[in-house]
Amino acid sequence: MTTAALSTLDVRDILKAGGEPFSQIMQAVEALTPGQGLRLLATFKPVPLFGAMAQRGFGHTEREIGGGDWEVIFTPAVPSADAARTAPGAAR
Repeated sequence: MTTAALSTLDVRDILKAGGEPFSQIMQAVEALTPGQGLRLLATFKPVPLFGAMAQRGFGHTEREIGGGDWEVIFTPAVPSADAARTAPGAAR
């Protein structure tokens, strides 16, 4: 996935101020176009978010970018060929 296919959301200032950015993250996810991913910048590795995003059909990769900050790339999961064949209404 290219950087152009990503929307970036930096929640580090919100977190440093003691805020909770979950609603802003979900708004950013809702604003994504089909096939677009989200680049999230946070002050910690947001492990609880991984499950919430997986339920919305996103996989992720993460890396520490220095100073305790993290970059997480959420990308739309691509259904496997097997899942597509067994999905309800799939052509057989």
